[in-house]
Amino acid sequence: MDVVTVEQLTKYYGRRVGVEDLSLRVPEGSMFGFLGPNGSGKTTTMRVLLGFLNPTAGKAQVFGLDCRRESPAIKAEMGYLPGDLRLPSWLTCRSVLQIFGRVRRREISARGMELAEEFGLDPDTQVRVMSRGTRQKLGLVIAMAHAPRLLILDEPTASLDPLMQDKLYGRLREVVSAGGTVLLSSHTLNEVEDLCSRVAILRNGKLVADESLDGLRSKARRKVTIRWRSAKDGLQAPPPDGVDWTEHGALQWRGVVRGPMTDLLRWAAQQPIDDFTLESPDLAEIFRAFYV
Repeated sequence: MDVVTVEQLTKYYGRRVGVEDLSLRVPEGSMFGFLGPNGSGKTTTMRVLLGFLNPTAGKAQVFGLDCRRESPAIKAEMGYLPGDLRLPSWLTCRSVLQIFGRVRRREISARGMELAEEFGLDPDTQVRVMSRGTRQKLGLVIAMAHAPRLLILDEPTASLDPLMQDKLYGRLREVVSAGGTVLLSSHTLNEVEDLCSRVAILRNGKLVADESLDGLRSKARRKVTIRWRSAKDGLQAPPPDGVDWTEHGALQWRGVVRGPMTDLLRWAAQQPIDDFTLESPDLAEIFRAFYV
């Protein structure tokens, strides 16, 4: 089933468009990347899913429940980390777990303290003396302590060191392997490529891509570098079809393959080439193309 269903969602802020005519589905048990430049509509969409904003038009559902009318039932099974987390200065990890446990009417302290220990978070340190990275860890503990069915994370690794990032990635993979769902917004494109099975990309409030990572990889163009045995070979060789050459020197050619790879390999086998290199598709370049 789809955990998140958005149909023709539109949200205006006066005359300004937050998001327009957005339709999106997030399958259960997936790690779903939600990408786009600042102001593209990601945060607006997440706030509608959380019931913080009412849409101007269209509808949004989580777990088959209406995000506007049935928000309390949705929030009981959802965890959220905002991109601009703010907490009262007197809170500690221990006290916030007690408070949220009472709010959620369930015991979350044991799992929360386990997460805190894994993330290297002192349970009795107050927010007022925490670094930004430590506050980020606390936000993750709050979002994950009740083992939610859906995690919505807005830039979760911001301010985390590489070791903590790896620990979080491991936890998120555990969530998905157990049948949970993660909606991940991030500007770290390598992170999205490593974690997510599918991505949606917004720009100026509109959906410009919604595709699996494998689908994007199949569209990615490989880069080729050819080094010739001699300058004479490089100057006399007939260029093959299906390559856009960016460098065409006497000893080295560089280009981007747009035609069938078999045609290029067949041509290369007949040439006096000293070295032939193909680079793997760079998904980061594809992502960035949607941002322009």
